[in-house]
Amino acid sequence: MRTEPSQHIGIVACSAEGAALCYRTICGEGARVLGAHAHPEITMHTHSLADYMAYIDRGEWAGVAELMLSSARKLATAGADFLICPDNTIHQALPFVEPQSPLPWINIAGVVADHAVQRGFCRLGLTGTRWLVESEIYPQQLTARGVEHVRPDPVDRETINRIIFTELVNGIVSLEAVACFQHVIERMKRDGCDAVVLGCTEIPLLMSDSNSPLPTLDSTRLLARAALDRAVNDSRRETT
Repeated sequence: MRTEPSQHIGIVACSAEGAALCYRTICGEGARVLGAHAHPEITMHTHSLADYMAYIDRGEWAGVAELMLSSARKLATAGADFLICPDNTIHQALPFVEPQSPLPWINIAGVVADHAVQRGFCRLGLTGTRWLVESEIYPQQLTARGVEHVRPDPVDRETINRIIFTELVNGIVSLEAVACFQHVIERMKRDGCDAVVLGCTEIPLLMSDSNSPLPTLDSTRLLARAALDRAVNDSRRETT
């Protein structure tokens, strides 16, 4: 039996672990809506993380955008219908990307913000790379929906950033890192947060509702589910 028609998902990847988790989630949860072993067509492209980091370290977001657009054009040529990027940090370049993009994008922060509203959360703690938590990627989306946010303090930002780039992007999960995140999230809970954004696509390798002092908003899996929903339901609307 052929798989039900669905749109072709293009993944503009950046770091391997987060992109792999996003890809696995789409494939694994496809069966829920499409039947056993089924999932939409998916194509992924990524430039080297080192190429991205060279621009990010210099704050050259236009350069990041050029890498993202390069991937977007390759994915459009491959037949993708829309794009996702399972990397929160480089969404800072999205304003440079979207006006030139050959395909539409799903914004990861918008997906997370919508989910927070649906679950009734009012004040979110932000975790992620230093560049992510110091940016307006999430505050812009949350504020537009009437949701407050709390950023980690400067020391916690640097600690989390170190864990991400020395451990998580390499697939390393340590008990010390778990304890560190638990302390940071506990402080956010005391500051009135009712949930925490796992705003680096590798953080769900480490933290979940099972070990977090606050309910978690898993940006990686939420993005994957949004892509799956769009691929299936937009295709169904097109055929009716």
